Amino acid sequence: MRHFLLLATAAALTAAPALAQTVDRAQVARLIDEGMAHSEVMPVAAHLADVIGPRMTNSPAMRQAESWTQAKFSEWGLRNVHKEGFDFGRGWSIVNASVRMLTPRPVMLTAIPVAWTPGTNGTLRAPIIVAPIKRERDFAKWHGQLSGKIVLVTLPDTGSEPKEAAFERYSADDLRKLDQYQQPTYDPAAVDRRIKRLDYAKKLDAFLKAEGAVAIATMAYRDGKLVSGEGYTFGVGDTPSLPAVQIAAEDYRRLARLAKVGPAPTLEIASDVRFDDSDTQAYNIIAEIPGTDPKAGYVMAGAHLDSWVAGDGAADNGAGSAMVMEAARIIARTGIRPKRTIRFALWAGEEQGILGSLAYIERHLATRGSPGDPKLTGMKLYTGWANRWPITAKPGWGDLAAYFNLDNGSGKVRGIYAENNPAVVPIFRDWLAPFAAMGATDVVIRKTGGTDHVFMQAVGVPGFQFIQDPLDYDSRVHHSSIDTFDHLKGDDMRQGATILASFLVNAANADKALPRPPLPTKPVATDPFAYSDEEE
Repeated sequence: MRHFLLLATAAALTAAPALAQTVDRAQVARLIDEGMAHSEVMPVAAHLADVIGPRMTNSPAMRQAESWTQAKFSEWGLRNVHKEGFDFGRGWSIVNASVRMLTPRPVMLTAIPVAWTPGTNGTLRAPIIVAPIKRERDFAKWHGQLSGKIVLVTLPDTGSEPKEAAFERYSADDLRKLDQYQQPTYDPAAVDRRIKRLDYAKKLDAFLKAEGAVAIATMAYRDGKLVSGEGYTFGVGDTPSLPAVQIAAEDYRRLARLAKVGPAPTLEIASDVRFDDSDTQAYNIIAEIPGTDPKAGYVMAGAHLDSWVAGDGAADNGAGSAMVMEAARIIARTGIRPKRTIRFALWAGEEQGILGSLAYIERHLATRGSPGDPKLTGMKLYTGWANRWPITAKPGWGDLAAYFNLDNGSGKVRGIYAENNPAVVPIFRDWLAPFAAMGATDVVIRKTGGTDHVFMQAVGVPGFQFIQDPLDYDSRVHHSSIDTFDHLKGDDMRQGATILASFLVNAANADKALPRPPLPTKPVATDPFAYSDEEE
């Protein structure tokens, strides 16, 4: 009898949170009908990728995307559609670029200018030198050898062909493996080293300029003639002096082989890029479906609108942006009147350090650190912000009841990460139940990072990312020159947008807000006895 009572009590306690968040199945059915039979997600994704194209933060294309997405939100009847600015840096875009090997034979190379590096001011022709440089102590080795040269600074390898299939969908076993608690780690010394390392790009540019080099070339980090062109020196006064290009791995290795046997090849680089300093503010796009209870707070969905420029920014993250916009359209079209306001955000500056959502957090939710802490900007802000204490909540901190993010390409939603918050697990299982036949079944405890929900979690706000089938996102598409509409899966995106709409409505209409994680406090070092062999 006692054993039975214990089991009954445990079952009641386990079920209580889920029962408090009852799902309106008739309402979900309306959302499914609108999202699956009347979807506009793929035309939105196509416009972002094919018409507007890549959307580097503060570039002309990003400004176009900011205006177009606001117009669509307004067209669908959303309210309070506006943009919120934050300090970012220079606009930059590619007008035209080419890299050609002239000797020992003419070959057009697959290459791209590195973001926020200057152009060549016409056509630049010079011999190459392979000078692998990855830390400051390497500078001395190459002193006096680089004048008049295009410097290939990456150490060439012999190949990095994929060992697994490029295209993947999660199996049930894959999803089970995600459901593992991950021990948090805290190593403040490592964070300090990473922040210091961020000065290296400036130091390398200054060294090469002083040595008389005329341009820099790096090797793409994937095979298959894929290039990305990431660069992070976007701040006013921080952009480099020398033109830089990233060359496809196969082409780079060919150059290195030819240079090894000599004479060194001559390259021709024509890089026509443009800086725009007319407005150094970047802008998040915000829109709302108003709630019926002004005291109930709000729930939120977001995705980053910005992208890199090697491809069209389709999967990263035009797909997530289109699904967030489609979720807004679905809810608005069904006429559902949520208790809490539902807010939608399209973030800027995610690719440069999750800066747009961080700016929103600092404006509306919380700050980290003391008034006397050194000012951090750009990638240093991204690296160091979550390592600052204490956390100071703003008056609006408690108003945000839940945040949901989409930023893993266009793959089918298979579930959601609970972000080490066990209290939400039974609730999310209830919310996913209507979508089991669509393949969305799993709530896993683990955390996931690298996108716009992470700083929400870092200040104790319930922020979540959905689990999505990988497809070929990480293996080929992410940040690459083939990030185009062709790699998007329409059936998956319709499913994802519909599930997002349902989660938002459930969170907005729940009797109680989702359980919040504890407000983080400064942890102790995970390993107080650790040594490091990293360069200081």
